[in-house]
Amino acid sequence: MNEKHDGQTISQQLSKWAVSLVHEDLPQATVEKIRDILVDIVGLCIAARHEDYVAATKAAAETGDHVIIGHPERVSSSSAALINGTAAHGEDFDDTFEGGPVHSGVVMVPALLAASQTHGLTNDRVVLGMAVGAEVLCRLALTLPKGVHRAGFHPTAVLGTFGATIGICSACRASEEVTANALGIAGSMASGIIEYLGDGSWTKRMHPGWAAQSALRACAMAQAGFVGPKAVFEGTHGVFNTFAPSIDPRPEQLFKDLGAHWVTETIALKPYPCGSMIQPYIDCAIQLKQRGVSLDGIESVVCKTAEGIVHRLWEPLELKRQPPNAYAAKFSTPFGVALGLVRGQAGLNDYTEEAVSDNDLLRIANLVDFEIDPDDPYPDVFTGHVRLVYANGRVEEAEQGFVRGGMDNPLSRQDIDAKFRANVTFGGSDNADRLLEACEQIGYCKGDYKQIDVFAGG
Repeated sequence: MNEKHDGQTISQQLSKWAVSLVHEDLPQATVEKIRDILVDIVGLCIAARHEDYVAATKAAAETGDHVIIGHPERVSSSSAALINGTAAHGEDFDDTFEGGPVHSGVVMVPALLAASQTHGLTNDRVVLGMAVGAEVLCRLALTLPKGVHRAGFHPTAVLGTFGATIGICSACRASEEVTANALGIAGSMASGIIEYLGDGSWTKRMHPGWAAQSALRACAMAQAGFVGPKAVFEGTHGVFNTFAPSIDPRPEQLFKDLGAHWVTETIALKPYPCGSMIQPYIDCAIQLKQRGVSLDGIESVVCKTAEGIVHRLWEPLELKRQPPNAYAAKFSTPFGVALGLVRGQAGLNDYTEEAVSDNDLLRIANLVDFEIDPDDPYPDVFTGHVRLVYANGRVEEAEQGFVRGGMDNPLSRQDIDAKFRANVTFGGSDNADRLLEACEQIGYCKGDYKQIDVFAGG
């Protein structure tokens, strides 16, 4: 499908496409990617289930009969989506998309699992909804490159609301009119500012869950007859002008080969629990560590970087060099580089309160600086570079032109399942085989919503 207006707004065109699909329209590569994303998200929810931010979100939940992944309690549909989305994104270990750093799984999986339980869906409809939602989210990110972040908003929170909304409508066989209204309603629910970057507070963690629960509400209201603005995207006061006012949107990215080419297949699964664009820098630092470079006598550590990530992952530089807490460290390139150089790893056990006060790490982090590379391909590709400059003039350097786990260097199925098992173990569960089998059943469209019960309790 290419861009054709025919008097229809963007939301109407997207709705027409989404509700016309059946599971058989999905390429096998897309189905495989959704399976991997589902496995990743369930493992992350188990890993985070004992964290304080999950406990706080659970405490605010309404009662109901929907599953919280890794917990025996049941809550309302919207609360399940909020809690599962918060848990899945809490350690920043979830998938990302090159071309626009949005996180699909942490929105689509909680939203569609909740919708499945509410509407009694078969798993082929669930997978279809996840794929449609992820595709629209990623294409919206391509439509507004850098613009949403530049305006002070979190793209996953804002754009994820629309992805989950259209995914639910597709899964539930909503009409074109209902779907367009739901997208219009979602425009008044989309939200999420990035002020958490200043102090390491928790709000980024809840953004995907908020988007997921907002989508459930938007779809329910539209199904009941509530009317939303049809020009929610391109209107004078719509998404493009409100959430990305500094750029000219590229709506052609929404429709270019839509349905024939699924960008969802290029979604990257992370090897490290931190900001997406920090990952290749950690790889570079680990490469230097594996070469056996000395950490003595280093005068400076300089990293070439893209201008578009500086305000989130590099500045204010003093704060990034000395993160105030473990969560803030996840969005600090200097700290990630220090982990790679000092420890040669960057796992869940390395982003802790103890680590952010580790003098060996802080000594190196305080040496890390950046220089803008005008030729950096961000946001199309995430790259890394680390240069060690010694007092005696010696230089050691490593570069990486891709993000590991991404389209040019994807994690293998073995890697993905090993990450899942490690996360399940980290969360204190010994049910990895049973949980993985349930993910396989859902991911390969066998059975229906009742299989979600396996995720309760972990």
